[in-house]
Amino acid sequence: MSPRPKKEIMERVQILAAASIAVGIAVLGLKFLAYALTGSIALYSDALESTINVVTAVVALLAIRTSAKPADSNHPYGHHKAEYFSAVLEGVLVVVAALAILREAYFGLLSPKPLDAPWQGLAINGAATALNALWSWLLIWQGRAHRSPALIADGRHLFTDVVTSLGVLAGLILIPITGWLVLDPLLAALVALNILWSGWQMLKESVGGLMDEAPPPETLERIRHLISANAEGAIEAHDLRTRLAGRRTFVEFHLVVPGEMSVACAHEICDRIENAVKTDIGDTLITIHVEPNEKAKHSGIVVL
Repeated sequence: MSPRPKKEIMERVQILAAASIAVGIAVLGLKFLAYALTGSIALYSDALESTINVVTAVVALLAIRTSAKPADSNHPYGHHKAEYFSAVLEGVLVVVAALAILREAYFGLLSPKPLDAPWQGLAINGAATALNALWSWLLIWQGRAHRSPALIADGRHLFTDVVTSLGVLAGLILIPITGWLVLDPLLAALVALNILWSGWQMLKESVGGLMDEAPPPETLERIRHLISANAEGAIEAHDLRTRLAGRRTFVEFHLVVPGEMSVACAHEICDRIENAVKTDIGDTLITIHVEPNEKAKHSGIVVL
């Protein structure tokens, strides 16, 4: 099956990002309704995080649209890194939401209160959690399929919301059964710590993308194999460098050819390598510096 055109992929990614806003607003409404019925601090904290979800969904859509713009005179390598800025912002907002939850949990521990209509709140929050779980899975799956950091970050952010909601649901179930009012703020505090960890992981991965982090080892090894298998006629390839920028992979290396080889023949080898890498890896920008045989280092990638 042939790969989808880049325009079709970007349209699909933007549709998913726009749909996240609608899903986020629906979940937000359900959670604030559950809070209004119960007065639960944990449910209030859960709704607060959903507010962040809506904001980050809007930011993710704007970042994806920016990254889809073609290269121009000011950005000759494209706008792909815009998605990393979105992912960084989402990580920051996740941390802010966790700190806000910890604040509410602290005051709840000082003065625990009984819940109103806990079972109705449990049902409404459960419906919102199920919707969030399904959508977060879809975003992460599609984000990986289309190599979209913004969609992946948005999906992971929603998954932290699912974890929060599960903790809240556990508290709502136990409180009317045991009468331990302190469980409401205590569980909210524990889940907030888990959200802090998730936000830190998101920030670390996004900063790695902004710092021109290399592709995963398996992708790098695949690129080396493709160069080796499709460089027939050359002597060697060395000084391979790679980096990621959103969905695009940048590949640079030196290709050593016999000194007497014509420019046309060397160009044909380069085209063969580029076509193989682009077909196998996907959205790539390849730069090949051709050198004569006296520049060989007798190291790097051996030509098969």
